[in-house]
Amino acid sequence: QVRLVESGGGSVQPGGNLRLSCQVSGAAVNVRCMGWFRQPPGKEREGIATITPRGGHIDYADSLKGRFAISRDNTNHMLYLEMHDLEPEDTAVYYCAARSRAACTLVSANFDYWGQGTPVTVSS
Repeated sequence: QVRLVESGGGSVQPGGNLRLSCQVSGAAVNVRCMGWFRQPPGKEREGIATITPRGGHIDYADSLKGRFAISRDNTNHMLYLEMHDLEPEDTAVYYCAARSRAACTLVSANFDYWGQGTPVTVSS
């Protein structure tokens, strides 16, 4: 079993930055693909970024490349998402997730474990 707890969400003005964190605990956390996803109000969940166990391969949703950065700290069992130049369209609940395998995919249905989510609101 894997437990994921996100933190760092909140309200920010357009153009601002936020750093989301995800504390990961449980079985074999350092050998799992990890990812960040988000669900805007009234919309379906979408993939943001994934990172392989040792960080050797990272994928981003095309629309978010350049503004978002995923990273992981396997020593401390943490996953991070740096978000820059935030826009109102980035308003969503943000989730971290883990797969039962090392290979990554941006498809949410392929992830087995999920955090409770942390809300981000971008508004002036």
